[in-house]
Amino acid sequence: MGIESLIVFILIGAIAGWLAGVLVKGFGFGVIGNIVVGIVGAFIAGWLFPALGISLGSGIVAAIIHATIGAVILLVIIRLVKSA
Repeated sequence: MGIESLIVFILIGAIAGWLAGVLVKGFGFGVIGNIVVGIVGAFIAGWLFPALGISLGSGIVAAIIHATIGAVILLVIIRLVKSA
């Protein structure tokens, strides 16, 4: 993985984490937290979507949507665990 790929990976994670924080009210983790939430969300969606037969295509926009959906799932799970 080159430095350019790593930068794109981090940017997609940051954008996805921020979008997920906006969509799931009450969650904001700062820049580093958003990157982590976005990256973990991408892994969740990357595991879940193929199992469900869902494909969003390829490209940066699809990657952001993919990671955002996974990050929203992560934040909802965190909210459920915190409220329990």
